[in-house]
Formats: sequence, C-alpha cells, structure tokens
Amino acid sequence: MKPLLWPCPASAGEPSREYALQFSASGCATLLIVPALFDEGNRMRRLTVEVQRRLADEHGIASVLPDLPGCNESLADLALQTPASWQRAMIACARQLGATHVLGVRGGSLVTPSGYPTLHYAPVTGASILRQMLRAHVLAAREAGREERREDVLDRARREGITLCGHNLGADFITAFEALEPAAEASILAQGTLGGSGLWLRAEPSDDPDQADALALAIAGWIEGEAA
Repeated sequence: MKPLLWPCPASAGEPSREYALQFSASGCATLLIVPALFDEGNRMRRLTVEVQRRLADEHGIASVLPDLPGCNESLADLALQTPASWQRAMIACARQLGATHVLGVRGGSLVTPSGYPTLHYAPVTGASILRQMLRAHVLAAREAGREERREDVLDRARREGITLCGHNLGADFITAFEALEPAAEASILAQGTLGGSGLWLRAEPSDDPDQADALALAIAGWIEGEAA
C-alpha cells in the first residue's frame, strides 16, 4: 500500500494534484475504485481499503482509490465541482494509472468513467442521495428551532447552492446531480449477495471483515469472468 499524487484536470484554473491510495499486485488487472460519496464515503472508507488489501494479497489484483476533487484529502474547492468534473477526473485517473477495470461504490457509480469493464456495488441514484441529505438538513433545522420544507430547501439549492451535511455544493452540482443515474451497461453487485447490511447504513465509520472477504471475492470473480 502506498499513497500517491496524480495530476487531475481542474474545474477552473490549473490542474490540481490529488491523492490516491494504491495497492500493487502481481497480476495484470488494475482496478480503479470510485469511492462512495459524502458521509457514505466516510463510513465505507475502511471497508474499501480492506477490500483493496485482500484483492492484492489474495487475488493478485492491483487497485487505486482516488479522492474525488473537493473530497477527503483534496484541496480543491468542492463548491466548484460538478458531476461532470468528477467524471473527467476519474477518466484522467484511470488513464494515468493504467486501470483495466472500474468499480463504483454506491454513489461513486454515478461518475465512473466509460470505456472500461465496470462493476457497480450497491449503486444508488443522485436523487436518492440528495433526498437523504435534505432529510438530514431539515431534521437538523428542526432541532435548531427552524421549520423548513424539503421542497423549499431543494428549490433554493438549485438557485443558490447549499451546504448539506457539511458539504458545500454549488447550484450547478445540485441541478446535475439530482438527475444522475448509474450507467445501465455496468454489471451490478447487490449488497444482498454479501450478507449483512450495508456499512453506509451505520451511524459511524465501521468495518466488517466478512463483508470485505465477500466483496473482494466477488470482485475477483467478476474480473476473472471479464477476462474469460
């Protein structure tokens, strides 16, 4: 396992250098993992890294887990990002780091690059993610003594942008994101095939070794099937 920096096309100005976590392996396949988004990404980070470790150690599959611009360790301004800029970043990362296959995790499935064999793990629509974030926003406002309607908050977000669950999102992002759906041509890995509930449902970041084993095995089997 090693961290690396890769040059990422910027939404405005000069290209930035973004962080990625890379696991090398002896095999020919290199998997680009587009992480889950926002708070789900935080909850699933450890599981994702443990899957990378198992893919390398047990299945000979290299992998790279990049930060989306504006997220995690990125110094890019999240408010300037759009789903299109995220997808351009993932296209660039896949090319620069020699990806042969792509895995989208949850909302990461919305911005996976095209042109690669692609697997989506428990994919979700942009509208579904926004509903969850808006619900949390409305509940937090109520606890603070303010009554807000979700529809009104969304209308304002489309016009002005908004900070949802600590994430500063621009109006262009909101408008594009709520219409996004995962690419239909990708293979799908449902949570039910792994056993147990999804870690994105837990209140805090967590890990599940059994799910990490099952997910790594399922990914390795899919890559082997793509090569057959």
